[in-house]
Amino acid sequence: MTQDTTVPEITIYSTAVCPYCLAAKNFLKSKGRHWTEIRIDQNSAEKEKMVERSKRTSVPQIFVGDIHIGGYEDMMALHSAGKLLPLLDGQLKSL
Repeated sequence: MTQDTTVPEITIYSTAVCPYCLAAKNFLKSKGRHWTEIRIDQNSAEKEKMVERSKRTSVPQIFVGDIHIGGYEDMMALHSAGKLLPLLDGQLKSL
């Protein structure tokens, strides 16, 4: 029996002047993670897509695979609860 431990892709919707976006990226970098950054200040269609996916207008909006984490403080709350790293490692399939 094999275990499905595919590491999900991390997507961060951000802007150039967002301190919480920078904090989120620095935290993920400190954990050795890579992500795809989508700058909504450069592309209004991506902003619309972010709002549709997250139901939020603020940045950052962080997704692990198809799971919406929320913003920086939401991500840190998940980390404090011990759920973020298993999610990033593909060990949790939902929250």
